[in-house]
Amino acid sequence: MPRGIPNAKRDESAMRFTSFHVPLAPNPKHVGSTYLKSESQTLWSRNAARAGKNKAVADEVSAPSGVEGRRGSKVLVIHPGSRWLRVGRASDVTPVTVPNVIARKQKEAVPEPVFVPNIIRPREDRKRGHPAFIPQPNDEYGISLQSDDPFDERVAAITISLRDRMRFYKLRVATNAANIASTFNESFKPEILPEENDPFRVNWISTSAKEYHVGEEALHLSDPHSLGYVVRWPIYGRTFNARGYPSRQLILEDVETILRNVLQEQLDIDSRSYKDYSVVLVVPDFYDRFYVRDMARMLLINMGFKQLCAQQESLAATYGAGMSNACVVDMGACKTSIACVDDGLVIGDSRMCLSMGGDDITEFLYVMLEKMNFPYRDVNLARSYDWHVFEDLKARLCTLAEGDVGLNLYDFVVRRPGKPTEKYGLRAYDEIILSPMCLFEPRVIEFDNKRAGKGPIPSIDVTEEIVEQTSDHVTQAMMISTQHLLPTALPKPILVQQPEPQSSLPASGPQTPGIINPVQPSPSVPQEGEDTVTPTAVPSVPAAAPEGSENQAPETPEQTIVDASTTEPHNAASTEVKPVAPTVTGDGTADAPMEIVDVDDGDTKASTSVTPAAVQVQQPVLFQPPQPAPVYPGGFPIDVFFEASKLPLDVAIFNSARASGGDEKIRKYLQAVLVIGGTALTPGMAHALESRLQAIATPLVPNMEKVQIIPPPKDVDPRVLAWKGAAVLGKMDGVADLWITPQDWDIFGMRALRERSFFL
Repeated sequence: MPRGIPNAKRDESAMRFTSFHVPLAPNPKHVGSTYLKSESQTLWSRNAARAGKNKAVADEVSAPSGVEGRRGSKVLVIHPGSRWLRVGRASDVTPVTVPNVIARKQKEAVPEPVFVPNIIRPREDRKRGHPAFIPQPNDEYGISLQSDDPFDERVAAITISLRDRMRFYKLRVATNAANIASTFNESFKPEILPEENDPFRVNWISTSAKEYHVGEEALHLSDPHSLGYVVRWPIYGRTFNARGYPSRQLILEDVETILRNVLQEQLDIDSRSYKDYSVVLVVPDFYDRFYVRDMARMLLINMGFKQLCAQQESLAATYGAGMSNACVVDMGACKTSIACVDDGLVIGDSRMCLSMGGDDITEFLYVMLEKMNFPYRDVNLARSYDWHVFEDLKARLCTLAEGDVGLNLYDFVVRRPGKPTEKYGLRAYDEIILSPMCLFEPRVIEFDNKRAGKGPIPSIDVTEEIVEQTSDHVTQAMMISTQHLLPTALPKPILVQQPEPQSSLPASGPQTPGIINPVQPSPSVPQEGEDTVTPTAVPSVPAAAPEGSENQAPETPEQTIVDASTTEPHNAASTEVKPVAPTVTGDGTADAPMEIVDVDDGDTKASTSVTPAAVQVQQPVLFQPPQPAPVYPGGFPIDVFFEASKLPLDVAIFNSARASGGDEKIRKYLQAVLVIGGTALTPGMAHALESRLQAIATPLVPNMEKVQIIPPPKDVDPRVLAWKGAAVLGKMDGVADLWITPQDWDIFGMRALRERSFFL
């Protein structure tokens, strides 16, 4: 390179696969051309000018007879979710909410629906009426474990956390409540309600010749299997539901069918008028590029809407709440997303996505009530009406307020096709609070089952002129949460130490197990710009964790199943929870119930030694050369996104605030935590989060004031807050710079969305 010319820096992020040097920007003094020197010469400006002329001509033609509608009446806001689809005009007060499900008729034989459990189950001999532990006679808060079942041991660990909080708040514990409730439930006989006395009776669909049913109709099919219908939910979490779909095209076809049906039946919008409507699409914070691209192409090309604007959920929620800075926690049915918003922009490194939500609370409540001799015994969660029974019980019973725990009597109604309506009675004690506590103690959740069968569907044109960045797969918050699992961050075995007892924690909140976690930083919280910090609880991570993460990675589909069972105690759920387990027992001494979780190590290892599948997979390894360690997205030796998705909710929120900056940023975002979503309606959720976050942040963040949970605006349902924020955006004048048209998509493709949005 000639002297006097500085070295051109290589673009390591976007040009990492080539040795091409990015040329220097031309000196405007040496350029005589005016091409693309002004904004008016870009394609976006020309399209806007052309659209302005067309609108002026249309206004002149329709001025004598046309009447201008409300602002936003021609803007559709679409917020698809795992369980619910919310659609409405931007001028509407509330959206139309329908279940995001479709039942499509098939000519070939329909397989019997099977429910995939996401919660660990008790052993067959301990499913009903077998108490896991008995109270201590000398201490009402102490318990004694009377079972070697892994399920009972994990539930006992959550119960210890609950008893510690009740001890802190000086709440009494009912003695022998489990036996009283179990005896009552076992002997209860249902009451038959006459049809005329049931105002909420369901009109079941027993015969149908329609090609498909959408929404409530799909859930009201009396027996989809015998009628030849396959019931599918096309969206799961932050992307498409790959389980049960052989191809991506079938998923998009179902999504489009549901949307067209809702627009026609609920909003009276015909397909011929799609060209007159603009669409604001609400996408997840930690988005999947496949999902965003296919949804945009479907709305612009397949359905033919006028123009499209994509917006992230957290940013839309801040618009709806009227806030400019907040840490948004969106608690949905299948996922919980966390992101910090700073002055109208989502901080990319603060995004986290937890693989748990309201459905896990529903299933855990079912498992807990089953052990208490649930009076309605013919339960199958694969049936829509049985799932609805527990959804109703969750909405009415579950709470996170310790003061609401009591041996109370509840009732519920069961409506089944072809059978009379039955009314049951139910007694429960702490099951109503242990169920939602699984968000803070996720040791009972089977994360491997959630991932099984939901891998990405391959696609040939994923980038479309947008170079993939590391932030597309992992964020700084996820790396902070999993750094104790990375081989480079692991301590030597001689440095293993036990965590300090919880007596050193501040008195600002109850001493709960959720306030010590291996993802927490050292007492000196990293300042802005620091990449790696050694966590305080890293020494308590078992030494076998790196071996399970690095050497036991799956190599074949068969081995994936075996390794999922053998390495389960080393995944992030148990790795985070094991150091959490030291709690204060009834006699006030520090106890380390590591055995509550570590018993699984012995069980799983013993089971793999006699499992035929394990032998079949592991025997050939002895005769094969060592395989190189797999590389996961982002170039890490572990699946950072999957391991970070197992964190407790309070720890994940704190790590998200840590990733946004230094101490000042942490204080700012923890004092403005906005909780939205259906699970946010759980009573006591705000106080449960405040107390746990306060206990984490006070010893680690200097000058930390009170953590504040911001409630949604008055008379606004937190489930629709993100939709309302997107509706506010759709009525603003500034959204004119964010629209992309079908012509833009035809020319630029995915790059059009990148240049007209802030998150790509």
